[in-house]
Amino acid sequence: MRLFAPFLLLIVQVVFANAQSIRSSDLKCEQQTNPMGIETAAPRLSWMIDSDQRNTLQTAYRILVADDPQILKSNTGNIWDSKKVSSAASIQVGYKGKALSAAKTYYWKIMLWDNHGNSSVWSDSHHWQMGLLTRADWKNADWIAHEVLPDSARILPSSRGERDKNGGTINDVLPLIRKEINISKKIKDATLFISGLGHFELSINGSKVGDHFLDPGWTNYEKQALYVSFDVTTALKNGTNAIGVMLGNGFYYIPKQKKRYKKLLVQYGYPKMICRLLINYTDGTSENVISDQTWKSAESPITFSSIYGGEDYDARKEQSGWNKPGFDDKKWSLAKSTSGPPVLNSQQAGPVKIFENFNPQKITKISKHTSVYDLGQNFSGIARISVKGNKGDTIRISPAELINTDGTANQKASGKPFYFSYILKGVDAETWEPRFSYYGFRYLQIESLRSASAAENESPEITKVTGLHVRNAAQNAGTFNSSSDLFNQTAKLIDLAVKSNMMSVFTDCPHREKLGWLEQLHLMGSSLRYTYQVENLLHKSIEDMSLSQTESGLVPEIAPEYTIFTWGGDMFRDSPEWGSSSIILPWYLYQWYGDQRGLTAAYPMMKKYAAYLETKANHHILTQGLGDWYDLGPKPPGVSQLTTMGVTATAIYYYNLCILEKTARLLGKTTDASRYKVLAAEVRKAFNTRFFNGKTNNYATGSQTANAMAIYMQLVLPEHKTAVLNNIISDIRKNKNSLTSGDIGYRYLLRVLEQEGRSDVINEMNSNPDVPGYGYQLAQGATALTESWQALPSVSNNHLMLGHLMEWFYSGIGGIRQEENSIAFKQIVIHPEIVQGLTHAETSYDSPYGRISTNWKVESKGLQLEVEIPANTTAELSIPIAKGQQITEGGRAVRWLAAKGRALIRTGSGKYQFIVQ
Repeated sequence: MRLFAPFLLLIVQVVFANAQSIRSSDLKCEQQTNPMGIETAAPRLSWMIDSDQRNTLQTAYRILVADDPQILKSNTGNIWDSKKVSSAASIQVGYKGKALSAAKTYYWKIMLWDNHGNSSVWSDSHHWQMGLLTRADWKNADWIAHEVLPDSARILPSSRGERDKNGGTINDVLPLIRKEINISKKIKDATLFISGLGHFELSINGSKVGDHFLDPGWTNYEKQALYVSFDVTTALKNGTNAIGVMLGNGFYYIPKQKKRYKKLLVQYGYPKMICRLLINYTDGTSENVISDQTWKSAESPITFSSIYGGEDYDARKEQSGWNKPGFDDKKWSLAKSTSGPPVLNSQQAGPVKIFENFNPQKITKISKHTSVYDLGQNFSGIARISVKGNKGDTIRISPAELINTDGTANQKASGKPFYFSYILKGVDAETWEPRFSYYGFRYLQIESLRSASAAENESPEITKVTGLHVRNAAQNAGTFNSSSDLFNQTAKLIDLAVKSNMMSVFTDCPHREKLGWLEQLHLMGSSLRYTYQVENLLHKSIEDMSLSQTESGLVPEIAPEYTIFTWGGDMFRDSPEWGSSSIILPWYLYQWYGDQRGLTAAYPMMKKYAAYLETKANHHILTQGLGDWYDLGPKPPGVSQLTTMGVTATAIYYYNLCILEKTARLLGKTTDASRYKVLAAEVRKAFNTRFFNGKTNNYATGSQTANAMAIYMQLVLPEHKTAVLNNIISDIRKNKNSLTSGDIGYRYLLRVLEQEGRSDVINEMNSNPDVPGYGYQLAQGATALTESWQALPSVSNNHLMLGHLMEWFYSGIGGIRQEENSIAFKQIVIHPEIVQGLTHAETSYDSPYGRISTNWKVESKGLQLEVEIPANTTAELSIPIAKGQQITEGGRAVRWLAAKGRALIRTGSGKYQFIVQ
């Protein structure tokens, strides 16, 4: 409903008559600021608009792109000058200039016009650098390694790899690889394009390049590997330079070691690398240094590294200066040429980095040589230690989420044994941290073991212990704070699980599995997008699904699929609630970010998976899979207990078909759209015939999940909707305001209650710490979201999958939503839920167009609401109001339209402060 507020517009004219301007800010290329490694032929450009005026809309833009910053400085675009384009588009604007060249840097800026007759000055210059677009752009670089695993010895993802006890080599060499080069001319710029499998750490002249951890991201190595682009201009110098690369295993090679934990066994090959160093000189010439058999390699001090088992480091094996010029590498071997994944793509999702540091809050001495350090927070990370001791002394670090009754580390539910170990070289003070493995933990059990030659009273001394939190570097997108300590703690609980499982894939847990279980992508998707800038990381997830899709069309439950689970037949591989992320997620990204290009690219995968589900359906009903995983039933959590198998799978199937109809119409595929519409109608009819009980107005067992999904997916007939909703609420009340839904159903339960105006029920469900849920987990001492509602010690205590309440904090309490057919929050809805017990809430979300924020406070006489709407958008405000109350803004009365206890006001961009009393 489009309602306008002329009184508000009048205020604008009075207050801002003398402050009229428009400015561009936050210029991005492919959702990044000054990115490297861009591979698309037509990069998408975006910007935000700053204006001193309310109700500001962009009316035109002009983009200049040049291949020289001096040319751009003269306001000339020798690569592209869009001229003045009459358009409101300020996101996802495709480049339309000359063909772009591999590895070349392009500079760009913009000018804007608005609906108030204002024009901006030129923006500051920004840039992007292209990646390597074809294999030829690698200039004949080879994959090189210290040793080569024969093809006959490789173990690829299979059911054999899941529980293999016999095959595979026990350990491999983690190599150092180096090359010296001479530079005699002045450098203009230099870029190093590099991939190292499973992971690499790059250094030049003895210093680490960048601050990344676990580069590159995990992929399906049979089909693809990622490379990373580094600006190394300042790292190089005139004269001799040394390039050093240390390689780790990651998921590329999981060593078979009986005394270390492993979830699965895959061995694609021994560690290897490929790189191209491009140096452009100021005289206009350029030089390429590539990986080949002239590079040297040797064993590193890392004697064991496993993504599942930990890492061992022997400092006695360090070769001082190995990555500096002048090092004597005569005893090193020449690197061996080998093969690698068939496709190399640029890593465009944010890298993994080290973020927060956690210091010990408590130290408990277990024995003479063993202590347990409590860091006070469960998180994904590594340990950094500082130690003094004798050469050959060993420090063993066992991380754990929980502790046993005797105070020792408890890894029973998180994968054991996992540990880091460090053998001292015997200098005065030594500091060390692992490079190629990590774990989820709160506690560190540290054993100090003296060397055989040391005296009995000469045990190594730990001088400092720090926990280093590692996660993806996605920037924050939102903030939430309220008057409820419980809700604030719940938000933190969920956020820690999000951060701990946001790596190069979204993992389920940061310890025993570290796998990309797919249901999280669509069910937790909104919670993720409200809180972090994850567009590119979710695009990688879509690519992972596409590369994991089988010839039959099946999208397995994990991607990349590093093993084929065979427990219970195919239930852990073929569950529609998981595989349907391949259809739902591309559509959600279009809705949230306006990414139609990504939707187009994903469409073949989406079609193929829908066709696969059609072959599996029996009279349009799907019954395979896990159902409402980890719901609250009478038995220990696992496969759905309260919801009949077939309900969740078929509901998701119907939802898929509805999305495919919309997608097909958007992409101009009308024949496909018509077919999906017909098939969806048939599935809906079959679902209601099979599961709906007209006498009780329940679906199947009448579980919260069954009824909520029927409403959310619009499977229920309109005449029964109210009765089904009432049954949901009655069930919640019957269970003492407790949830019973699991991994699949809980998000839909929350969505239905919010959409039907029953946030009061959500509030009551999640304000009781005495029943299983978030408050209960906090009461049990959890510091990150746990796998089970009951915070059971027998399962993971840092898990992503149940954090759906975060979405309600933003869309419900904060009231930040978008209209049904809006794309990328172009048409905003502000609809805060003032639930009982809350007196204040402050929420913000950095949308593609800019910051949307609400800040409301319940006062003695009414309500105060502050709202911020970004330029180039409009908003409908839905403000709670009681009979007889009026609304003012800036001291002036505001005209509004009443609708079910709310005042509706239509407005444009700006900051507003409403008083309701």
